Amino acid sequence: MSDLLSIGASGLRAYSRAMATVGDNIANAQSPGYARRTLALREMPVAGNNVLIRSQVGPGGVDIAGVTRAADQWLTQEARLSSGDGERASARLDAMTQIESALASAQNGTARALTNVFNTADQLAVDQSNATLRGQFLQAVDDVAAGFRGTAERLVRASDNLAASTETAVERFNTDLQALEKNNAALRTARPGSTTEAGLLDERDRTLDRLAAQMAIDISIGHRGAVSVRDSGGGNLLAGDGTAHPITATRTSDGRVGFSVGGQSLSFASGALAGLTEAANHIADQRIAVDRIATQIANQINGAHQNGRDASGTPGAALFTGVGSATGLTAAPLVPAEVAAANAVSDNGNMLSLGALRGPQDAEALWADHVASQARTTAQARAQDAAAATRYGSASAARNSVSEIDLDREAADLLRFQQAYSAAAQTIQIARETMQLLFNAL
Repeated sequence: MSDLLSIGASGLRAYSRAMATVGDNIANAQSPGYARRTLALREMPVAGNNVLIRSQVGPGGVDIAGVTRAADQWLTQEARLSSGDGERASARLDAMTQIESALASAQNGTARALTNVFNTADQLAVDQSNATLRGQFLQAVDDVAAGFRGTAERLVRASDNLAASTETAVERFNTDLQALEKNNAALRTARPGSTTEAGLLDERDRTLDRLAAQMAIDISIGHRGAVSVRDSGGGNLLAGDGTAHPITATRTSDGRVGFSVGGQSLSFASGALAGLTEAANHIADQRIAVDRIATQIANQINGAHQNGRDASGTPGAALFTGVGSATGLTAAPLVPAEVAAANAVSDNGNMLSLGALRGPQDAEALWADHVASQARTTAQARAQDAAAATRYGSASAARNSVSEIDLDREAADLLRFQQAYSAAAQTIQIARETMQLLFNAL
């Protein structure tokens, strides 16, 4: 009869814990990174008095084997890889969008100003003595210089914004490395199969998800679920030996970024940091390209203007100064009379020559081609971002199908454990009543 009491008592303990586990699942149904818990139950055998020979084994109730988490390491790894690819594509798209905005003619007016230069030159070829048209020509030149300066300034701001984003990402990454090491230490001391251990494993996986979103990493799971993390490019240890090894970011004068850990350079093919690296390099290349185009256009227009003569017969002066960079490009302080509309042939000959510069290789076409090239690059980045987001969505859904909470299933389990708990209570009640009947019969 004492065995019957112990069987009932073990059932009460086990099913009470099982209902608590189901309650945790229901309460955390919407918690990111929470893996479904299951209480592992097993039969608790009893034996004879000989502790060395268990020849008289019989039922002894139910025992708690521990808490298990519903997680698939392969699906989790695939989700992390696709997350890194998605973050890389997203970071790159953000930068491409900023660059496209900086170059777009609707934003800075460079293309419109270049068109005005040639249109006004055509008008001056018809009415070369018109002081208003001469002033409009000089204003168009000034607008071209201002447009290039505005483009250069926007690219500098985009580079600075990206540097700030990089700094924030590195700080967050290093914070997660430290958190991972603390979690490793806690896992090594947690009781196996406990709810505490399951919570620490959830936090470990959430931290690893964040790290993998920032950088391509290799993960090794060791004793008691503690992990070591290395960068996948060079195998440099980032965490796992009891100490977090923070990464550092460097920035060159033209805005390019690089990363290192312990003096060793880091290279990675996925993650937000990879996207930021590509974006920084692209912005730096764009700044060089804009400087080159601004110089080429300024030299082309300067050369054409200097071939003519102004209203007083003086050789034409340069229309642009500060040639060599878009940032320093300015319009020369000329007055309308100094516009070189004439040449040795006629009073409007130089304006006719300037207008004849229009063609496949003229300033307008050169700038339009560059803007269109960036638009194509941005469109490609947008397509890559959409594809990466789709892959991550599929991988995430596959992982969640294993670990997510199904409230219908939890409700069924809760009902099942409640009935089992009631049965265990009835077992104790029956044992008590039977014992009482035996005592009454004595």
